Amino acid sequence: MRRFVRFAVLTIVLGALVAPVAGVAGPALSVDLTAPTHPISPYIYGMNFAGATLGTELNLPLNRWGGNDTSRYDYTIDTSSKGMDYFFSNIPYRIEEGEETRPLPAESSVNRYIEQNAAWGGDTIVTVPMMGWMPKDESYGCSFHIDIYPVQEEFEPWRDKCGNGKNPDGSYIVGNDPTDASRAIDQTFVSNWVTYLVNRYGGAGAGGVKFYNLDNEPMLWFDTHRDVFQGTLGYDGLRDRTYLYGAAVKAADPNALTLGPAGYGWEEYFYSDLDRAVGCFQGDPCTDHIAHGSVGLAEWYLQQMAAYETNNGVRILDYLDEHFYPFFVALNNDVSGGMPAQRLRATRFLWDPTYNQQPDNWYVGEPIQLIPRMKQWVADNYPGTKTAITEYNFGALNHINGALTQADVLGIFGREGLDLATLWSPPNLNQPGAFAFRMYLNYDGAGSDFGDTSVQAVSGDQSQLAIYAATRSSDGALTLIVVNKTAVEQSTTITVTGFDASPAVEVWQYSSANLAAVVQQPDTLITSGVINHAFPAESVTMLVVSPPPAYRRT
Repeated sequence: MRRFVRFAVLTIVLGALVAPVAGVAGPALSVDLTAPTHPISPYIYGMNFAGATLGTELNLPLNRWGGNDTSRYDYTIDTSSKGMDYFFSNIPYRIEEGEETRPLPAESSVNRYIEQNAAWGGDTIVTVPMMGWMPKDESYGCSFHIDIYPVQEEFEPWRDKCGNGKNPDGSYIVGNDPTDASRAIDQTFVSNWVTYLVNRYGGAGAGGVKFYNLDNEPMLWFDTHRDVFQGTLGYDGLRDRTYLYGAAVKAADPNALTLGPAGYGWEEYFYSDLDRAVGCFQGDPCTDHIAHGSVGLAEWYLQQMAAYETNNGVRILDYLDEHFYPFFVALNNDVSGGMPAQRLRATRFLWDPTYNQQPDNWYVGEPIQLIPRMKQWVADNYPGTKTAITEYNFGALNHINGALTQADVLGIFGREGLDLATLWSPPNLNQPGAFAFRMYLNYDGAGSDFGDTSVQAVSGDQSQLAIYAATRSSDGALTLIVVNKTAVEQSTTITVTGFDASPAVEVWQYSSANLAAVVQQPDTLITSGVINHAFPAESVTMLVVSPPPAYRRT
């Protein structure tokens, strides 16, 4: 996860949503089942650190053990180094939770997490370290202890012993000894861990842990873990570590699926930490980037992973994984002024080749179009690699605005053919953001979900009404998600081509009118391939179009 803001905060007045008024004529919507289709991966509906109650209710397909502290988590002692996230402290979970006698590693936090996810049928992504450092032991140690550095900018409030590693003037303390609270490891640590998990749970092909992230946001280690990572990481360093640790995962479990490099955002898609260190982001020559043929880091990384497979006969990277936190709206609950409208627009960063609106895109001088961009990188440099976004957040999951945005994001993931995504971090069970996931995973409370094959769906104006469509293999139904992003009721027609439908169409709805439940509405009708329907202000609607009884799957 990103732990600091890299972008200037602007005050943006773009026009708040107005109070609801009488309904208006909305843009026409169309669905065409004769156009090309593609599967929707269930893994696009994942989260990071979802709890058992939420995961069970949603039938959550994927839950990631990720973030900064997983870069330095030791399963043998159930202890993690928090780095800059919390005073460079080591937190022993067994002691923290008052269970000093629970056996390790059998009942480590990560094992409990894997078992929690498996209990509802979900898969787990386990992040394995590549940085090369672990906590020294199972204790509350820290890298900038008051006994060694008595004068610091700030000390943690609990024990008043661990500092933030800064001098009183805010400058970094440098030259600390990494072994004060940490110990060095190599790839054998990962090999031993994956072997342990295979022995305990079976291999990835036999119900065990299926996914392994190859660490987390490596080009931020200079900051997030500067107590132990005291140099810079360039293109070659990232490649070499991936070769060592990716190969270790595959040697221990050949069926495991790996994800990398888990870059923090836009700069890391193209440049290394070594580029940053020489002032690349301030306009100086990007020396590491130039030394590698001026090829962006993500593309070069894919080329190197392809070369490894060619030379060794083993694929050590299965998913190109990047993180995405859209400017201004991510990780905040701001719904004042123009923020709701900006949050809804931000979903265009995921797909739109024309979207470069300022100040939304701020310093990026081109459309982001993240998912098509990642898929093109793969096609050009390492075909067969899948695409993943294991951290993203559009904010306001506690508000209907965030729920509308999240519902739009999930629809875009399926339409654009993303292979895997995990939200950072999960909404609470009853927050609006959780209902966005319910609309796709369990809208009726009985396990009914959105379809698993994406079909073409087009809106005359996606900024007002967004539509996503799929067919469901379990019963042959056509499922439609319509997101009304506006503060007014929108009445429109949906033209459906190429589907033999029963007349009655089920309607399920989540809206600002009732933030506590998905509510089944009276059926609507499809007549000669046309549905006429009014979509309430600020709502997510699921329409379930069934085939005639003779064609239904049971």
